[in-house]
Amino acid sequence: MPFPLKPSSLRLPAFLFALLIGLLLATSAAAEDDFPAPVRVGGDLDYPPYEFLDEAGRPSGYNVELTRAIAEVMGMEVEIRLMPWGEARAQLASGELDILQGMAYTRERTAEVDFTLPHTLVYQSVWTRTDEPPIRSLDELEGRDVLLMRGSVMHDYMLQQGPKANLILTDSLADALTLLASGRHDAALAAKLPGQYLVNRLNLTGIAPSAQPVLEQPYGFAVRKGNRSLPGRFNEGLALLKESGELERIRARWLGVLEKPERSWLRILRYSLFISLPLLIVLSLTLLWSRTLQKRVAERTLELQAEVAERRRAMEELEIRQKQLIQADKMTSLGILVSGVAHEVNNPNGLILLNLPLLQKAWTDALPVLEDRCRERGDFRLGWLRYSRMKQELPLLLEETLEAARRIKRIVEDLKGFARQEDSELLRPADLNDIARAAVRLVDASIRKATERFEASYAQGLPPVPCLPQRIEQVLVNLLLNACQALPERSRAIRLETGWDEAAGMVRLHLEDEGAGVEPEQLPHLCSPFFTTRRETGGTGLGLSISESIVKKHGGTLEFDSAPGKGMRVRLSLPAAKED
Repeated sequence: MPFPLKPSSLRLPAFLFALLIGLLLATSAAAEDDFPAPVRVGGDLDYPPYEFLDEAGRPSGYNVELTRAIAEVMGMEVEIRLMPWGEARAQLASGELDILQGMAYTRERTAEVDFTLPHTLVYQSVWTRTDEPPIRSLDELEGRDVLLMRGSVMHDYMLQQGPKANLILTDSLADALTLLASGRHDAALAAKLPGQYLVNRLNLTGIAPSAQPVLEQPYGFAVRKGNRSLPGRFNEGLALLKESGELERIRARWLGVLEKPERSWLRILRYSLFISLPLLIVLSLTLLWSRTLQKRVAERTLELQAEVAERRRAMEELEIRQKQLIQADKMTSLGILVSGVAHEVNNPNGLILLNLPLLQKAWTDALPVLEDRCRERGDFRLGWLRYSRMKQELPLLLEETLEAARRIKRIVEDLKGFARQEDSELLRPADLNDIARAAVRLVDASIRKATERFEASYAQGLPPVPCLPQRIEQVLVNLLLNACQALPERSRAIRLETGWDEAAGMVRLHLEDEGAGVEPEQLPHLCSPFFTTRRETGGTGLGLSISESIVKKHGGTLEFDSAPGKGMRVRLSLPAAKED
């Protein structure tokens, strides 16, 4: 049953109870009324962040993403049309639209539309210029010039139960706020969050909303009065999204706080002085005491330096040998483990690879029979989808599954090759491109987790490189993992490129990342044992040291170039095989 809307007192649970009866009625009637395909969904073209057209002219915003998520979980096809709000309401009334994806609930609107369960609350505020006294309630608007968007919920409210004010109507909220910021009229009524979004986007200054909202209104989907099937479908979709947590993720992504915190520079200065003065006194005393101690410590340090340096060299040499033995033992254990796991993975994966072509053939043979039935009886459901859509989707699903199984087989083979022990120390010609591709496949999961911009360019016609392929692959895996760990965010890129320097007789591989980089004084120590810039995250400082040792044994070089904030560039050079 509809209930009166009161300023700053509406509570969502009461509204949920009121709409629950409508939901039950809509669900019971869903079997009787078919919903259209596609469902024509309307909305406001400039009501950010709920719904708006982006820079490319595409529908975007919280309502748009929520509608598409409901369509996906419910297996519906939707067509989203954004237009001026008054036109959207008119098209819903005429039947040109099936549903509006965002409409505030009022008791009066229930005479023309039916609402779904609300998916959020909209907080309405009074906007005024900052150089004027603030307006804290709707009653204070009486006799004033008030800007409103035509057809908005606040327009309806002011016409039906608001104070007597001079209403100035605009086509959009942006127009209303722009007029107010230009110094015209007394106030504007607009939802706080869309208003703040528009103020930031349009760089409007000198206006602000009331500290407390003057109205709280449930906000949800709306259909033409009497349409009983669509609200049930959308309510069911909302329930599924809420249960999965997707509704909260969408809400957090779009409806976060946009207001910029106000700063009082005088207060900041006062607090800074209050904190810094005692600290300055303590720092001065500490500095004086520190200089006295430094003289005493320097004398003692000179006596101990020679002894400590000698012991340190001995300990570092011992630790290097111990770490290398541990690493070798780990690689041996990894080879045994990978061989067993590869066997266990290959057996079921082989069955998948064997069965999928049979399923594809069965689908192809069954297709004529299904087509005959479709022509005789019309479209029908097959699985969770209608046959007309399933005959397009199923071949793609089977092909994607087959490709995934092939990918599993390739990954397992790469893992077995990486962990395989070399039978001898004799170098043999190998293609650096093949080694690089195998290393990329091995760390593919780490690459995809670290960046969405990985680029690889493999030069054609590279001469072979005499090497132990597993050892060079170990070097490339280590370099790729270091690049992934250096990226602070997924928008940064990693680029890999191979090439042939014929004049120098060297095959080269360049690896570049857009990470934080390192200080110039750290570059000479990157390959030193136990030197690492990631000690706090578990780095041991042995990866690059071992990698450089492997490259040197192959007669190659490993060069680094970096600067703070400029990323890291690594060049691996290996001598090409001679023609004889």
